[in-house]
Amino acid sequence: MPIISIKKLSKTYVYHQKQEGIWGSFTSLFWREKMTAHALKPLDLEIKTGEFLGLLGPNGAGKTTLLKMLSGILYPTSGKAQVLGFTPWERKHDYLKQITLIMGQKQQLWWDLPAIESFRLNQAIYQIPDQQYQATLAELVDLLDLQDLIHKQVRQLSLGERMRCEIVAALLHRPKVIFLDEPTIGLDVIAANTIRAFFKRYNQEYKATIILTSHIMEDVHALCSRLIVLAKGKQIFAGNFADLFQRYVKNKEVTVSFHQQVSESALKALGEIVNVGKKYSVLSIPSNKCAAITRELLTKFPVEDISIKEPSATEVVRLLLSEVKDK
Repeated sequence: MPIISIKKLSKTYVYHQKQEGIWGSFTSLFWREKMTAHALKPLDLEIKTGEFLGLLGPNGAGKTTLLKMLSGILYPTSGKAQVLGFTPWERKHDYLKQITLIMGQKQQLWWDLPAIESFRLNQAIYQIPDQQYQATLAELVDLLDLQDLIHKQVRQLSLGERMRCEIVAALLHRPKVIFLDEPTIGLDVIAANTIRAFFKRYNQEYKATIILTSHIMEDVHALCSRLIVLAKGKQIFAGNFADLFQRYVKNKEVTVSFHQQVSESALKALGEIVNVGKKYSVLSIPSNKCAAITRELLTKFPVEDISIKEPSATEVVRLLLSEVKDK
């Protein structure tokens, strides 16, 4: 049985459009044009216990809207959702004690107090027994290397240090479901890698179910076993990275260095020549023929070195989104 089940879940915002100028302001008192914006179109989705799911899509695709509905912050326009057997927007206490939402652009730590004081406040809010609190705190502080930082005022911490403290505050009650919204936004490479490594280990050790939204492809590629891609509020892809690459990567780029100059016409029989030099060539080869053509290159040509390159995950997702945009 899935830990998260979503059926035809949607969110539509209604707003009124006003004409420009003073006359527009006056007429809007009596007549306003009603407009609708579909933040999330009817979505069906099931997520298993312990799964690490990635939500991808451009700004306005509906990713954060979905997380806010699943965490109980927003009420949907239509549809149903069950998380841990609860309806999220009913916001039952027993439900909220088992989830957490971490947003890279929001904070729960008190700015003028040391982080440890916010941790103690969360202990009281979630009614965490002291022994459990101390054990969990010690473990999280050790994993995130925060021993020398939790007694500093939050205002004195760097962005990366604050984000690590935010993670501790959000996980003190040992949630079974974690919603992550852009957790590495604005962080340097080292801080982002630390947070990625932490959540990968946390997911493996505690079998927590995690949904991650991010515009940083390294986050999703490194952590997520399955992807959902949204565009204009609609799901346009569901699967893993292998499925995505198989669908959109038609060719691979093979760069070959030779001990001596070779015939360009002989190389043309193997694939499209993208670039050519005196002792090297760059070929574009169909992905499904790459292994066979590589073997042929190694056996029939004086190859000194060979490398195979395929588009990055970022480029492949861009192809997917551009396909939708062009429709």
